[in-house]
Amino acid sequence: MLRHDPFSIIMESRTLETESKMDRVSLELGSGGKLMRDFIDMHIVKNFKNPYLNELADSAHLPRRIVFTTDSYVVDPIFFPGGDIGTLCVNGTVNDLVVAGAEPQFLSLSLILEEGLSFEDLGRILKSIKGAASKAEVTVSTGDTKVVRRGQADKIYINTSGVGRLIAKPSLQKIQAGDELIVTGPLGDHSLAVMLARGDFGLEARVKTDCAPLNFLLPYWKKGVRWMRDITRGGLATVLCELSQHLPCSVVIEEDNIPLSRAVRGATELLGIDPLYLACEGRAVLVVPKGKGEEILASLKTHPQGKKAEIIGTVKATVGKPGELLLSTLSGGLRLLEPLTSELLPRIC
Repeated sequence: MLRHDPFSIIMESRTLETESKMDRVSLELGSGGKLMRDFIDMHIVKNFKNPYLNELADSAHLPRRIVFTTDSYVVDPIFFPGGDIGTLCVNGTVNDLVVAGAEPQFLSLSLILEEGLSFEDLGRILKSIKGAASKAEVTVSTGDTKVVRRGQADKIYINTSGVGRLIAKPSLQKIQAGDELIVTGPLGDHSLAVMLARGDFGLEARVKTDCAPLNFLLPYWKKGVRWMRDITRGGLATVLCELSQHLPCSVVIEEDNIPLSRAVRGATELLGIDPLYLACEGRAVLVVPKGKGEEILASLKTHPQGKKAEIIGTVKATVGKPGELLLSTLSGGLRLLEPLTSELLPRIC
């Protein structure tokens, strides 16, 4: 059962606290949720309005079928179960291209190093980057290195930009009532892995990050998939809230169908955290045409990264109001879900 009451109380108190700080930058602006979206609208779009930026997507669709994206990584700690900042920076950027309908091709790699970082740790990270780039079939083709004084960074920050070739552009306009939603695997393993690596809560669990490239989803653009998003900051709930806000229908997801690992289920119940707001780095949610859900699900399950995929919901014309995201709970009720409004777990990517 997805726990939500303690989490809601925490979120409300954090929201009130955040509203009083909005005259300056706070951690909540990096949550991937509503505050971050408001910040982008108020400060970024306002100053740089153009047709490419105004889509507010994770990747820009440029002329000549070029797709371009960029991201920065400040995860703490830089090593965590199943991965590190190196695997994260490659897969995160690759996945932004994949869900934008592009085949990833080239990456830039910019390193901001803090004085005192050991060459052993740097070498380990660079090895991870090389391995992840090879697995994702992308070429690191340019980059930059800067060094800052001790105490002016946290060991290492990385920025990567990615360029890909467009296969098919996602189309919100084609989504209609009856279309089905598929999640490619269990939620929240990345957030939990980073949280355990920090040792903040004194918990122990056998869990690894789900960080992985989503290249295996590329063929599904030619199988009728209408839309994809990787489930990163803000979690599944925030991603689907952003989707539903663009639709003339509601989106209803089934609590009983949402895949969670035993470790995530146990930790979130213990801590009173809603796993629908936890981040992944190797999972995506897909919208597929009505009647094609089982066929695409069966195909996804043949791939190691999709073997725990599930159909979790439907676009509805007769339930709720247009633009709403609703959770059909185990108890038989409907719960209105909203975007994340504060930073639940800072610096997870």
